[in-house]
Amino acid sequence: MFNDVYDVIVVGAGHAGSEAAAAAANMGSKTLLVTMNLQNIAQMSCNPAMGGIAKGQIVREIDALGGYSGIVSDTSAIQFKMLNKSKGPAMWSPRVQSDRMRFAEDWRLMLEGTPNLDFYQEMVSGLLIENHKVVGVKTSLGVEIRAKSVVLTNGTFLNGLIHIGDKNFGGGRAGEKAATGITEQLVDLGFDSGRMKTGTPPRVDGRSLDYSKMIEQPGDENPEKFSYLDITKPLQNQRSCYMTYTSEVVHDLLRTGFDRSPMFNGRIKSLGPRYCPSIEDKINRFADKDRHQLFVEPEGWNTCEVYVNGFSTSLPEDVQFKALRSVVGFENVKFFRPGYAIEYDYFPPTQLKHTLETKLIEGLYFAGQINGTTGYEEAASQGLMAGINASLKVQEKDPFTLKRDEAYIGVLIDDLITKGTEEPYRMFTSRAEYRTLLRQDNADLRLTPKGYEIGLASEKRLRRMEEKHEAAEKFVQFFAETSVKPEDANPVLESRDSSLIRQSDKMFKIFSRPNIGIEDMRKFEAVETYIKDNDLDNEVIEQAEIQVKYSGYISKEKNNADKLSRLEYVKIPANFDYSQIKSMSFEAREKLKKIQPTTVSQASRISGVSPNDISVLLVYMGR
Repeated sequence: MFNDVYDVIVVGAGHAGSEAAAAAANMGSKTLLVTMNLQNIAQMSCNPAMGGIAKGQIVREIDALGGYSGIVSDTSAIQFKMLNKSKGPAMWSPRVQSDRMRFAEDWRLMLEGTPNLDFYQEMVSGLLIENHKVVGVKTSLGVEIRAKSVVLTNGTFLNGLIHIGDKNFGGGRAGEKAATGITEQLVDLGFDSGRMKTGTPPRVDGRSLDYSKMIEQPGDENPEKFSYLDITKPLQNQRSCYMTYTSEVVHDLLRTGFDRSPMFNGRIKSLGPRYCPSIEDKINRFADKDRHQLFVEPEGWNTCEVYVNGFSTSLPEDVQFKALRSVVGFENVKFFRPGYAIEYDYFPPTQLKHTLETKLIEGLYFAGQINGTTGYEEAASQGLMAGINASLKVQEKDPFTLKRDEAYIGVLIDDLITKGTEEPYRMFTSRAEYRTLLRQDNADLRLTPKGYEIGLASEKRLRRMEEKHEAAEKFVQFFAETSVKPEDANPVLESRDSSLIRQSDKMFKIFSRPNIGIEDMRKFEAVETYIKDNDLDNEVIEQAEIQVKYSGYISKEKNNADKLSRLEYVKIPANFDYSQIKSMSFEAREKLKKIQPTTVSQASRISGVSPNDISVLLVYMGR
């Protein structure tokens, strides 16, 4: 049935698996995507949205490297918002509301149009291992499929257990069975495993809601898009979301079900995502708050199904229903399905290398929720990196990794493999110490050359990035070289309560003022003429504005990154014996022995390893 040996087998077709399969296949590897249900490729299991704070930066990075998430997010979007626009550009985060059904369909069609990629529907129940190296997979029907590398992206399916009130049953997602066999085999091979929890809110009938009682949340007036390619276009029309609030009445009704809540009666023992708690967890932990926001999100252009963001719960369905009917605008609500919690197996990610290859089994890669993360975007970025590295390994090429000052993806993976996680890991801008460098607007400038170099990003994508870079640089140079007279500048400055000038000054200096934006500068005829003569698009104009206004901050952060990155080049030999360094703390020796960092810089980020321990290590290594 499968006579060929595949270069890469990807197990699971969620966001991680889809990106992994696309990356490996596009890099020339003969790839097989195996999933339990081909109808659910890239299913949005929870909220119908992509991006958000820090997550939007990740989607831009995936796109810049040559992944598919940005393109599909654009083609299936029903609303676009740039979050945190009132803050500095390091905090700007794009987000789209998605058409759930179109998102999955567009992903499937893109994958089916990808050369070198085959599909197979069945449950993978085990791995084929020879001499500590993976050589394929085995399915529940006993079919053995050989491969040179395997990427596991099992999501919430490994021994998944769904909870609704005092009921629980096996499942990886509502209406889908759990995956069994893989956890047990990996544990037998020496891997540590754990359990995590996540949850989802009820889906309701939008026809039963009274939107007139809610606060409308429209998209941006001038929406942008995710992908840097010109094959997608910004939205011309958008669907609004809505906002409402819970109340003390709602909270009291929810509390009536606490005795039957698996979260409070001991049935669920694993930890859920701290930054996306269930509604019962919120009213229990924040008892002083008399209300919580709920975002009412349409599931698509034409469907009446609605996602109640902020009301994730595993309470009994009758309690969910009574409480939600007491929310303003939900008085006559009808359920499509209740919310639920799900527990699943994961493997602490300190067992991985920076490439996401496991330390124990050669050629085996983990990506997504199997590594303890939460969120489509975090999963997709890991899948992309695992697919890239599985393909490079088969081709006997150098691995591809990203440092913390190069990408949010680099921060994510370094955090996971260096610090590990005991609760579902979610990306935030605060996790990135170089976030001024890692903006959503410059992901292509940072990463497209790297994607092109490894054979993933296309030449068209590279040329488009180079043209944008060159046009922005020239526009910045124009501001640096062009002067403006007081009689032209002062009316603009006065309108912004900015101090007036007494003699001609360079536009760069005027533009650098914190209360002067590009719209002010376009009031100068020379600027507007330059934009029209050079046919500059909004992307180039925005890039130039950021370079002018934040050049000092960017340079300072780049210098800091360069200083700290010197330790990235101080390599620690493989299987280094830390037990011989007696002057190092016992905790540091134990942590370093377990994680086996590859550089001194990575060692310095391990919890429990002090600056003094690093000094001792450097002395011992003769540095």
